[in-house]
Amino acid sequence: MTRSVHVGTRSRDTTQVEDRAARAATGFVAAGVRAGDAVALLLRNDFAFLEAGAGAALLGAYAVPLNWHLAPSEIDYVVHDCDAKVLVVHDDLLRLVDVQGLRAEGRTLVVVPTDPGIRRAYQVPEDAASMPPDLTLWDHWLARHEPWRGVPGTPVESVIYTSGTTGRPKGVKRLPATPEQMKRIEAMRAKVYGLVPGIRLIVPAPMYHAAPNVFASRGLKVADRLVLMEKFDAEELLRLIEAHRATTLVMVPTMFVRLLRLPEAVRQRYDLSSLQQVYHAAAPCPPEVKAEMIAWWGPIINEWYGTTESSVVTWCNSEQWLSHRGTVGRPIDGARVEIVGEDGALLPPGEPGEIYVGLDFYPDFTFHKREDERRQIGRNGLITGGDVGYLDQDGFLYICDRKRDMIISGGVNIYPAEIEAALLESTEVQDCAVFGVPDPEYGEAVLALVVRAPGVSEAGFDQRLRALLGQRLARYKIPRTIEIRDALPRDDAGKLIKRRLREPYWQGIERRI
Repeated sequence: MTRSVHVGTRSRDTTQVEDRAARAATGFVAAGVRAGDAVALLLRNDFAFLEAGAGAALLGAYAVPLNWHLAPSEIDYVVHDCDAKVLVVHDDLLRLVDVQGLRAEGRTLVVVPTDPGIRRAYQVPEDAASMPPDLTLWDHWLARHEPWRGVPGTPVESVIYTSGTTGRPKGVKRLPATPEQMKRIEAMRAKVYGLVPGIRLIVPAPMYHAAPNVFASRGLKVADRLVLMEKFDAEELLRLIEAHRATTLVMVPTMFVRLLRLPEAVRQRYDLSSLQQVYHAAAPCPPEVKAEMIAWWGPIINEWYGTTESSVVTWCNSEQWLSHRGTVGRPIDGARVEIVGEDGALLPPGEPGEIYVGLDFYPDFTFHKREDERRQIGRNGLITGGDVGYLDQDGFLYICDRKRDMIISGGVNIYPAEIEAALLESTEVQDCAVFGVPDPEYGEAVLALVVRAPGVSEAGFDQRLRALLGQRLARYKIPRTIEIRDALPRDDAGKLIKRRLREPYWQGIERRI
């Protein structure tokens, strides 16, 4: 069977993608790229993303995917922070780039024409690109170079820049893996992610995120069929599962929510019987949503927890989740998880505290050019991503919330994620965000922003929501104020951009947490 890669209606044999990656490696060398250098990718999900990333990997160079939702100044910062020798960019994203400035600095720019399918998916006008006539096009550039025949460089992972909530993006740069570490990493990815030879894999989220990046790059090596979605659409995903007889998916909870909101007739229209394993992470999944997905797709849904900095550290399958509802799993082989209190002491089962994690065979990392910040998140060989949670008596981990999102009202800790999960149990709620706002008496008060489901009337909506929450939450957790919004800002991985919602309420006020 010929292995293949698919993007929209286009397809290529995997060997063709690998040949183009080898040509890209030769081109990168001609542009001055060496082992340990950076190649920046300002690309949507497309063949060129795989080709450029794999080409950099052949040299032991770092691919640096850029989030194209960033402002031009932020993209410029990342390109300079990682000191990218080459930038590969879709033509409709050139508007985000200081083309002349980067070229004057001696950096090579190679432009990928944006496919019409991608333009339609993102509603990009045909005249959106204003490309200088002397820029080099990707296909022409590849054709000028022979495939790389040199000794492959030591494998390195992509440098993923985390957006954070304050300050500039930070590049998570990992040390090259030793052969023994690489062997254990590949074994872990086979066991935990299901990345084994013969799978038919769909990657629906942008590859500038860590998990889709890992699944796509590893999938290129092992999958019989790798399908990149140009942009996530719930019904289109079902169509692709049927059309490609997909066995494996990597998703985020927001995708589950959108799938469950499809009409029943649409959900039943497609044959999903080929699915064997579905993996999700990246954001909290409301228990009701996950339970509904397991009821629909069967016990094939697996969850892991980790951070860009730590990689995966816990994992659970559907059966484990159903018997430990709400968990994100138990530590995998080689992982350590500790729950630490405000005084630095380890906390017993059931008590929430800051989560510290580590994976003993995973290469260490630093924040590129910001080693001090790396040291600040470490403790006894473990690191924290700022999450708060607890372990139960069976060793299963539960996430309460982000430490920075925790509300302190009258000295009591309140976790917005718990309230958001309760709100999403209502069929009248399409989306929601909960956070703390200034309160002169209690320090903070709980505010909920809610998007109503289509067709839901505003009349009596607030009262119905409060009645539902009263059945599920302690009284002090019920939002003091519920505001209706038309939409809430989320990135393409489904993560809520909560800082954008919170900032107007805190202007001119110094937060305590």
